[in-house]
Parts: sequence; structure tokens; C-alpha cells
Amino acid sequence: MTTKKGYWIALVDVTDPDNYPKYMAANKAAFDKYGAKFLVRGGEGQVVEGPAASRRVVIEFESYARALDCFHSAEYQAALKIRRAYSTAHLAIVEGV
Repeated sequence: MTTKKGYWIALVDVTDPDNYPKYMAANKAAFDKYGAKFLVRGGEGQVVEGPAASRRVVIEFESYARALDCFHSAEYQAALKIRRAYSTAHLAIVEGV
């Protein structure tokens, strides 16, 4: 049986661009530990339906469980406190097909 990959899909509005890099530096420990692979991290794009966001992010993990574990980890929860100070987000964690 093959394990399906897990993904974080986020729409982020950065409210403090000068300090947002602090979150990006802080999340590295969790993403390295859980084997996160960025498929989309910012870059050019258009929201053609639904809420707009200044950043779009898609992160791949080896499994859905690993994606959840990363989010709930102490490392990511520490980074999340920083992110919430400098942005707002819509984040879904989903299982791949």
C-alpha cells in the first residue's frame, strides 16, 4: 500500500512585510525536521475566484500524517506565533490523490 502525500495549501496576507522574514526563518526548523518540500512559495499568480491573498504557498510532505505532525509540532507552533504577528492566513492540510 502506497502512502498518499500530504499538502499544506495556504493563502497568506502579509501585514508587516518588514518583519515577515522572521517567520520564514523560524519555520525552517519544523520544515526541515518534517521533510517539507515547497512547491509554491510566493511568486507571481492570480486569484481568479475566492479571497485574494498576497502570498500563495503549497508545501508537500511524504504523508498526510507527516503534514499534520509538522503543524502540531512544538517547532512549528513557535513559528506560528511569529507568523500571526505579521500576517493572516487561510491554511488547509490535505491528503493527496
